[in-house]
Amino acid sequence: MTKFYLAACLGLSLIFAGSKTFAQDSTRAQFPNMLANSYIGVHAGYIDYPFTNALLAPGYTAEKIVKPFPAVKVILGHEFNKYFSAQISYLRPVLWVEYRNVNGDNGEHAIFMNVFGVTGKGMLPLSKKLTAYAEAGGAIVTRAGFNTNNVQIAGSTNYLTYELGAGLHYKMNKRADLVGSVTYAAGNTNEKQPRTMFYGLGVNYYMRPLSKEAVAKNSSGHYAFPHNVIQIGYSTNAIGYGINYWFSKAPIPVFWDGNIRATHGITLQYQRNSFHGRRFFQIDWGANVSYFQTELNKQDFFTVSLYPAMRFWPLRTKPFDLYFNAAVAGPTYFSEKMLDNRITGEHFTFYDYLGMGFLMGEKRNLNFEFRIAHYSNGNIFYDNPGILIPMCFNLGYAF
Repeated sequence: MTKFYLAACLGLSLIFAGSKTFAQDSTRAQFPNMLANSYIGVHAGYIDYPFTNALLAPGYTAEKIVKPFPAVKVILGHEFNKYFSAQISYLRPVLWVEYRNVNGDNGEHAIFMNVFGVTGKGMLPLSKKLTAYAEAGGAIVTRAGFNTNNVQIAGSTNYLTYELGAGLHYKMNKRADLVGSVTYAAGNTNEKQPRTMFYGLGVNYYMRPLSKEAVAKNSSGHYAFPHNVIQIGYSTNAIGYGINYWFSKAPIPVFWDGNIRATHGITLQYQRNSFHGRRFFQIDWGANVSYFQTELNKQDFFTVSLYPAMRFWPLRTKPFDLYFNAAVAGPTYFSEKMLDNRITGEHFTFYDYLGMGFLMGEKRNLNFEFRIAHYSNGNIFYDNPGILIPMCFNLGYAF
């Protein structure tokens, strides 16, 4: 750990020695090619999956199977032209299916399930505002079952299948479509997994290329949007995990906690800005390497992450600029598959963080930030306890 810290400090020193102050430029005031015409969609609706007692081991029966119907589907996609898009999606029920009173045990046993899809989407414009579409591709269906008295009653599974879909887009404006959709993910008889149907309604928001006037406006501001930020951070549970739990258990939860808790760690990270507005908003790409130690068994583990991040600037003052930032679902290499006597899944997981920070100094080169973080595989594997990272204090340099 000491060697890691010294190497990180040396690297920071070399970068600081050769860096210059940053300046605004018009290239970052326009969406880059990889983001232009990309979109994010959030759809809510009805999920139908005919779970029965056939899922349970022989000799076991539930008195009641509760299948809540509300579900949500989150989509990230890219529109190549008006006839074809490609997208990834994550579909899950809001509340899990429950098997109640299995063989008279008076218990409630949840079945965790989600569908991760990758599809191609063909589109047929019907009018200026209305477009029909059909999609097809692959999906990973993940289900986590349950045990009773160390006996597996409902098995867990993770399998590859196909996904189909169709629907209509209604263009509300240049950047947003209202979307009605139907999604089908095939079941698997060998895994006792029924098919999944989802009927949704939601909005797709598109990052359309900005006009020359909008680019000129974004470039004309006198606000700092650092092109590069490099940071070294130290995580510690010295102040507890209360902030993590508050954001995960607030009336409107906005973050995640975890069943495995880290006590301390060191992170070295780099972020590069790819787009900014005139004053309030920017999109970055980031990478970090981190080392942590767990609370229960004092196990060491390390991670390597790549992630997209958003930064919001609500306050600009003469002594400092204040921002809030967040990253979601950053692909991550995770060094361990078991921590604190719990299976964490595979070596692949996702990185999320929620933070607040400051840029200071006459040239806005000095950076201080604190954040909480979380690792989990998003239930693409049926073992997913989640890893809670306590408050991390970061010192950085912007250039």
